[in-house]
Amino acid sequence: MKILWAKTDFLHPTNRGGQIRTLEMLKRLSRRHELHYVAYDDPATPEGRERASEYSARSFPVNRPIAPRSSPRFFAQLAANLVSPLPLAVARYRSTAMRRQIAVLIAGEHYDAVVADFLSITPNFDDLSTCVLFQHNVESMIWKRHAEHAASFPRRVYFGAQARRMERYERSVCQVVRRVVSVSPADTETMVRELGARRIDDVPTGVDIDYFERPSNPLPASDLVFVGAMDWLPNIDGAIWFMQEVFPLIRSARPTTTITFAGRNPSPEIRGLSEVHVTGTVPDVRPYLWGASVSIVPLRIGGGTRLKIYEAMAAGVPVVSTRVGAEGLAVTDGRDIRLADDAQGFARNVLQLLGDAADRSAMADAARELVASRFSWESVTERFEQILEASRAG
Repeated sequence: MKILWAKTDFLHPTNRGGQIRTLEMLKRLSRRHELHYVAYDDPATPEGRERASEYSARSFPVNRPIAPRSSPRFFAQLAANLVSPLPLAVARYRSTAMRRQIAVLIAGEHYDAVVADFLSITPNFDDLSTCVLFQHNVESMIWKRHAEHAASFPRRVYFGAQARRMERYERSVCQVVRRVVSVSPADTETMVRELGARRIDDVPTGVDIDYFERPSNPLPASDLVFVGAMDWLPNIDGAIWFMQEVFPLIRSARPTTTITFAGRNPSPEIRGLSEVHVTGTVPDVRPYLWGASVSIVPLRIGGGTRLKIYEAMAAGVPVVSTRVGAEGLAVTDGRDIRLADDAQGFARNVLQLLGDAADRSAMADAARELVASRFSWESVTERFEQILEASRAG
């Protein structure tokens, strides 16, 4: 097949779950198919466009109009978006240059399949009916949960308005595209029920088992680790909730407990937290997983599936998560993961694992066996490939 893959960013440096999922599949797809990749170029990270040949035969960088969240231009976009029908998380990725580039490629290259990777790239297509939409999350669900957990009335109002816009837009796109690909049966069910998606399949989340294999004598890092992009709102919310509501309960019972947040671009709220080691961007997250006793996923907001859970399992680290954090994953509470949504239950699960090395080992072994037997990237890619082949027939 000849495939056009459109996304808002290039895939290096690879520091977000959506990038990892796409990169691992494209590396394998590009071995068997001619893959063209179009994305916004970030001048601050030339590594992105320079390494695109690792997963594509041809790449097409487009000048990046995306304003950083702390910039005056972003706040101008925020103000302008108050009267826009599009949600801000979609509108800020729309550009005439990207729309023109995609139209030229589709008209001139005669692709067998066209993939829109994430909802945010879709306003740049003249005709979405020929596209396969790769939906890593149910975006409207994320914004609804932001509204539910917002700390102030103005934020609840704003997030609620964004959630309604996102739901309208997401529904319209899901109903017009040739095919939707979700990342879990749970997301598929939600998109059928809530968004009216009619042509939809799902692919599981994968993990590179060999890459994350635990060394025999890892260096100790901290008792607990939370891995993820620390400028992503659901991670920020989860981190603050954990440190304010859960960690004091753990420290009360086990005063020496240490914790690390490992992930890129920590927000001011994250940097302002006490009693936690905040790394910022790290070249390799594996030592932080290998050196921890427990990996925590304290998410209250989210959609899609969290690669960080399968990566921790592959690294041999037991995981304690909320149900939202583990949503859509083929896990079993009490066997290969511990789940709790309230602060007391979350703290109790963490303390039980910290206090019982045999329990940690048994859970880590069960979790690694799960991901090794069912979720290799090769099997995930083959499933996506089958969906693309089927979509050629409409």
